[in-house]
Amino acid sequence: MPAAPASRSTPLGAPTGGGGRAAPERPRRTLVARRSAWLLAGAVALALAALLSLALGSRAIPLSAVWDALLHGGHSNAAEVVRTLRVPRTLVGVMVGAALGLAGTVMQGLTRNPIAEPGILGISQGAAAGVVCAIAFAGVHSLSGYVWFGFVGAGVAAVAVYAVAARGRGGASPVKLALSGAAVNALLVALVSGVLTTRAAALDEFRFWQVGSLSDRDAAIAGQVWPFLVVGALLVFSVARGLDALALGEDMARGLGQRVAAVRVVGGLGATVLTGAGVAAAGPIAFVGLAVPHMARALVGTGHRWLLPMAALLGPVVLLVSDVAGRLVMRPGEVPAGVMTALVGAPFLVALVRRKAVAA
Repeated sequence: MPAAPASRSTPLGAPTGGGGRAAPERPRRTLVARRSAWLLAGAVALALAALLSLALGSRAIPLSAVWDALLHGGHSNAAEVVRTLRVPRTLVGVMVGAALGLAGTVMQGLTRNPIAEPGILGISQGAAAGVVCAIAFAGVHSLSGYVWFGFVGAGVAAVAVYAVAARGRGGASPVKLALSGAAVNALLVALVSGVLTTRAAALDEFRFWQVGSLSDRDAAIAGQVWPFLVVGALLVFSVARGLDALALGEDMARGLGQRVAAVRVVGGLGATVLTGAGVAAAGPIAFVGLAVPHMARALVGTGHRWLLPMAALLGPVVLLVSDVAGRLVMRPGEVPAGVMTALVGAPFLVALVRRKAVAA
């Protein structure tokens, strides 16, 4: 009796050749593990940046005293500094950094423009116009009051940009959004300059907000910012798949079943909410919305389901590290965070650009 032929089956889950399904699973699992590791590293970096923000400044406080103030209270001078000054400042920095990182990522995805950032649609300048009007005409002289006017100004600017871009053939295309954003931004710059030229007192007060800083931000501002951050984050995360499809082109995105107009409206609304809240709370912080998406993309790739969380982690890291550096370089004074973000972050962006040029 002839021997039975050897079985050609392979054990379940073993790698297979010739187009088998098990072979691609291993690279995919490796990619997911690598991206998860980078997200974990980003979370650790954020925790370390927050600790540095609580411990360092014009007066250094030991980490043991920081932990004691956070966990057990206390009434020492160090505990009061940590709880009343540095904790609110750090919370605002985390929120603003996450908001700007997410907003910049979404704007680059919506416009398919690698140099897009929260100011490209006039949103930052809209917030500035709102703050100027609050100081000059409404008699608002507190940071907690600026938040609401800045947020309203950012929203009005975003609506105006989209309304201009949506008119005519093709709707609100990326090119039309960029052009209308530049036009509205120029108009708002002229408005702000006109008001400040005629009201010297408003200029003196506005310039401290305009430079962008986390100084003197208290718990009231953190309480006003976080609801907008949550709403904006929910909006932008809801269009993550749509942004991936949009990166392939509008026709391809429609072929994949995505509603391009809805993705743009929801994503743009989320970016507006995030930018308005962030800029209103801390002023126009430079560089974060531009560079953080590139840093995140270099670590986890272009998929927005990974890119958005990474940007939300790296944004606060960049902003908090810049703020701490500004507090240390000119003790007992400090350099505003809006100035330091460019000084700290520009070398990273230059390195990324050189790396892409070499790779190309």
